[in-house]
Amino acid sequence: MNTKIQSYVMAAARTLMALIFILSGLSKIGDADAIRGYMEIMHVPGALLWPTILFEISAGLLIVGGFRTRVTAASLAIFSLATGAIFHSQFSDQIQMVMFLKNVAMAGGFVLLAVAGPGAFSLDARRGSV
Repeated sequence: MNTKIQSYVMAAARTLMALIFILSGLSKIGDADAIRGYMEIMHVPGALLWPTILFEISAGLLIVGGFRTRVTAASLAIFSLATGAIFHSQFSDQIQMVMFLKNVAMAGGFVLLAVAGPGAFSLDARRGSV
């Protein structure tokens, strides 16, 4: 694959990976009280709701733009594993198992992004920090 096409494919892949976090963060705003309650049922302090929303949206946007990509991707990998372990650990429920594996797969993708970097079509590349 030539490098120009690869640059666009990397940018599209980053966007697809980040979309779930951006949309998840935005959806939490619309139903904040219910999400806070769910977090507390799962023994996560409700006070973490707004920092979580800010993290999901901002980290997603950083990945889309390819800015501080390696550290942001590593952070999202850790976040994906942690939230999977906390919210999707009922492995006797097949849906929860699939949700957990979705988080594991996302973490794998973000680890790969952290290692490979954002590609040439990114703010990191423009800054010379790929």
